[in-house]
Amino acid sequence: MNWRRYFWPVIGIAAVAFSLWLLIHELRGISLDDVWAGIAAIPPRDWVLAALSSVVAYASLAGYDHIALLHIGKKVSWLFVTLCSFTTYAVSHNIGGSVFSGAVIRYRAYATRGLTGQEVGVLVAICWFTFILSSVFLGGLVLLFEPQIIDRFTGAPHHGAAFAAGLAMLILVGAYAFGSWLGLRPLKIGSFQLHYPALPIVARQLLIGPVELLGAAAIIYFALPDAGNPGYFVVLGVFMVSFSVGLLSHAPGALGVFEVVFLTGLSDMDPVGVLAALLVFRLFYLIIPLLIGLGVVLYFEHSQYSKGES
Repeated sequence: MNWRRYFWPVIGIAAVAFSLWLLIHELRGISLDDVWAGIAAIPPRDWVLAALSSVVAYASLAGYDHIALLHIGKKVSWLFVTLCSFTTYAVSHNIGGSVFSGAVIRYRAYATRGLTGQEVGVLVAICWFTFILSSVFLGGLVLLFEPQIIDRFTGAPHHGAAFAAGLAMLILVGAYAFGSWLGLRPLKIGSFQLHYPALPIVARQLLIGPVELLGAAAIIYFALPDAGNPGYFVVLGVFMVSFSVGLLSHAPGALGVFEVVFLTGLSDMDPVGVLAALLVFRLFYLIIPLLIGLGVVLYFEHSQYSKGES
């Protein structure tokens, strides 16, 4: 038995169990009726805006694959790429380990369009790096313009350190773009190599990539009650911290982890309203896309089976 195969799944399950315990402790005294009342209190207009934000987020995720295919010089139909990207993220966001689970789905799909395993590996790496680059870029902006966001998690002011960290993050992004503009050789860090894409591709990464995070955070922002709402920029910062911790935990769908961190970041708001908004987020960003994605997978596999039979 290879222990590495089971290490991260065990870590993910443990993170879910511990986070759910924390969540139950945090929400003691709140009944299901309270949560349902919080969901019912969301105006229809905000439901529509939250749903549209989800569409924007997943449309931007499709842009990740388009950017990667442009980099490796492969042409695949726009509809196929969009469906493949949507399905990849809809499934991987729910089961965790998005890089590895996404690689399996992408290889199965793109192999039918003539891409080799190595090309799919490069595509997955570029999509992953685009997400990291977008997170660093947006995170830097949040820390630069809203350094007090860190106080919501530390309980003590660290504005100077937060501002410096945000500035450093933006300098890293700028150095990456500058290296691409100069056409530098790949940056080697041990066995890792960073190949600088062409400058137009970097521009697409910095324009399209952040939109996904902006759209995902907007789902929660529109679903939150007006009372005590700290504003979109603060919600974006709390979302990025929660989303990052959820990914690092390897918990399936960041279940429990995401909620605990988010409730901590918005501890000055009514927890019922925050929890209702987080349930709306899971509905639009995870559950509905998963159901649609599974339908796409079944249709794809059926079509491939039919081709093999004929």
